[in-house]
Amino acid sequence: MKVVASWSGGKDSAYAVHIAKQQGHEISGLLTMMSEEKSKFHLIRSDLLDAQAEATKVPLIKKQTTNETYEQDFKAVLAELKTKNVEGIVTGDICQVVGHEEDWLNRVCREIGLNPIRPLWMGDTKQIYLNYINAGFKATVIRTNLSKLGIEWLGQTLDKKFYDNLLNIDVDPCGERGEYHTIVTDGPYFKKKIEILEAQKHTLNGSFGYLEVKNFTLKAK
Repeated sequence: MKVVASWSGGKDSAYAVHIAKQQGHEISGLLTMMSEEKSKFHLIRSDLLDAQAEATKVPLIKKQTTNETYEQDFKAVLAELKTKNVEGIVTGDICQVVGHEEDWLNRVCREIGLNPIRPLWMGDTKQIYLNYINAGFKATVIRTNLSKLGIEWLGQTLDKKFYDNLLNIDVDPCGERGEYHTIVTDGPYFKKKIEILEAQKHTLNGSFGYLEVKNFTLKAK
């Protein structure tokens, strides 16, 4: 099918696109819900999202939203995409999304008339993580829940060592309990890779850690 991908800029959405492509779907765009100049949930800057789109050679679709209008805005952009022959939406959801009622995505897709495609849904998070790194993706931790992972985890690269360290402290390997979020910098379908040159660690409201990427570059592979 011709589909759009719900793109957070993080590991799960990037890996879901990889599987969807393997399944034969045509990824026509990367859809990111925005809060001003950052992605709504991962807080990835707009220019970094642009760099990911350039690296993957897939067009990026940005839609501004707020907490109050999220579903309305999400449905509006999906309805517009449907008029352009988009048939489905790919998401990196593994478990039920916090803050959404059960079966939220299926309901929204039924109302718009699109097919939900969730390649990672209800998968084993240990195996998903290992499959992800074995596929050749590279990602960096950009947000942490400080009650689970301290600020020292910011900027770390997702690899086997990172996986082993998470298991030792009883953190879900994919961060499915909100422990951490990432930015993907390279992957098997990336034509270029992103290199983070300078970054600064911050705390948000005393509860979250946030990695501010201050300087980066796109490099040929």
